[in-house]
Amino acid sequence: MPTHFLEDRAVLRIAGADAVPFLQGLLTNDVTALAPDRPLYAGLLSPQGKALFDMLLFAGADGAILVDVAATRAEALARRLGMYRMRKAVTIDPTPLGVFACGGDGDHVHHGPADPRLPELGRRWVGDAGSEPGAAAYDSHRIAFGVPGSADIGNDEFLWLETDADLLAGVSFTKGCYVGQENTARMHHRDKVRRRMVPVRFAGNAGDAVLRDAAGRSVGTLRSHRAAGETSIGIVHMRVEAAEGPLSLGGMAAEVLRPGWLAGALTPGEAA
Repeated sequence: MPTHFLEDRAVLRIAGADAVPFLQGLLTNDVTALAPDRPLYAGLLSPQGKALFDMLLFAGADGAILVDVAATRAEALARRLGMYRMRKAVTIDPTPLGVFACGGDGDHVHHGPADPRLPELGRRWVGDAGSEPGAAAYDSHRIAFGVPGSADIGNDEFLWLETDADLLAGVSFTKGCYVGQENTARMHHRDKVRRRMVPVRFAGNAGDAVLRDAAGRSVGTLRSHRAAGETSIGIVHMRVEAAEGPLSLGGMAAEVLRPGWLAGALTPGEAA
């Protein structure tokens, strides 16, 4: 896979003496573990544990923290972080930087660290913005591995663990408190993630984007999809117990895909 400039992403710069403890008390992952060769995947949640923003964190060369976030949500994230800043020694600024990604470990001119969500996604890094759009091609790559993106996760719609963050290294269960930690920890320790983001393959038109079981009952909704030959692969938010099927989208059969990183969470009994 060639290197792609992700024009649908933006980069915020968080700096200052209190930057690490500031983010540590807000985000789902352990910000103290961030390193130049170790980016992090994290979320900023509502007090109820719903995902408001998903992001990737990179260690800047000057000690700052670079936040890779959906471009349409960057300004809102900066405002939200500003609400928590109080009198802390922290600055929150937009940057002209861009986000890049490439699949695998081929001989590319510029390699970044491995994507923290899933090694199979390839490498991801922040640099001077590019000009050739590559977000659509990269989305097809990501969806092929069943990994939810920002458009799938949305804003204040789903609990953080329902977005598979626990399976994609997006949450620390050993760090201290953060916004939304109580409900997130409770779901994890009680093993009650009854709904998840799941990849499905289907043919034809998705219709009303409602995933239905054999009785025609709604068991999930399609969040995004990309063509893959004569079929499409999409990400649905669905009830885990319905994953065994049969299922349909737009009146046509839909098949739940089970990438290795997700398969264990879709076995019967996991949602009990």
